Amino acid sequence: MIASEKITAILDRHAEIEHRLNTAGDLPSREIAALSRELATLEPLVARARELQALDAEIADLEAMARGEEDEMRALAEDELKDAKARRAALEGEIRRLLLPRDAADERSAILEIRAGTGGEEAALFAADLYRMYQRYAERQGWKMEMLSASPSDVGGFKEVVASVSGRGVFAKLKFESGVHRVQRVPVTESGGRIHTSAATVAVLPEPEDVDVRIDEKDLRVDVFRASGPGGQSVNTTDSAVRITHLPTGIVVQQQDEKSQHKNREKALKVLRARLFEHERERAARERADARRVQVGSGDRSERIRTYNFPQGRVTDHRINLTLHKLDQVLAGEALDEIVEALMAEDEAARLAALEDQG
Repeated sequence: MIASEKITAILDRHAEIEHRLNTAGDLPSREIAALSRELATLEPLVARARELQALDAEIADLEAMARGEEDEMRALAEDELKDAKARRAALEGEIRRLLLPRDAADERSAILEIRAGTGGEEAALFAADLYRMYQRYAERQGWKMEMLSASPSDVGGFKEVVASVSGRGVFAKLKFESGVHRVQRVPVTESGGRIHTSAATVAVLPEPEDVDVRIDEKDLRVDVFRASGPGGQSVNTTDSAVRITHLPTGIVVQQQDEKSQHKNREKALKVLRARLFEHERERAARERADARRVQVGSGDRSERIRTYNFPQGRVTDHRINLTLHKLDQVLAGEALDEIVEALMAEDEAARLAALEDQG
């Protein structure tokens, strides 16, 4: 049962924020924005908390009636009391979910990075399959996906591809895609018809706002060079490609897709900012974790998270032991949401259990 003190604290905090915003005066705009965001987050919780208070008062009245002397009234009150307690249990469940700590990055856009792993050209082709899957999924979600950089393979795959996915709640859904994705199929390059296993890694980084990451120019080494295509084929005749090294962390970002050096620099800084933001998030998570293992958003890239088996037409997510015999629909972005929603539900259940353990 949720303590009444917690409900009171929520209502008090809501009233305090409303008062501060109504008498904002000379409050800095950044603080006003932060208070407004907190107020918006608290609104649904406050509405449920007030419902719970009213329901508790109703239950108290019904319990008093159920103790009355008139048999008819007692029976009626007991029936209504049973219904009221069921509604209270459901309402309390909603409040518990709303009380769960939220990842501050959940509502943000994201940087999606896909890299071919073990398997040579077949891994690169699989990386391209994954890119198209997320592209179709993004379209179905109403998000905008823009390729930032790509390193094509010789047979039409990607050795590496980086994209920006923009929209509301992108990171909340895509963060569970981080990790090693494995494919089992007969490669198009295999004449013997044997099934091969290849892999690609996916990293999903929340896209930071300018205020999240401050990059000092003196911490950057910027190299410019002439862009080239696969096999050394020149794709530009000027030094427009940009490689940026962040000296304090050693993070390197390279961009050569645009003909303009300025545009390549802008795109490279966008990816660098996201990687630095995730670097800081992971550092903070490690500090909070102490002796226990904590994963925040980046996925454990040392373990496979999902297998795409073409001969059997199935996709298995190993983290939740979920298997769908809908390989084509998943790769088309149609059934991917079934896996994503299941992962989100599992994550919520685990956090609810942890909240219960804390009392």
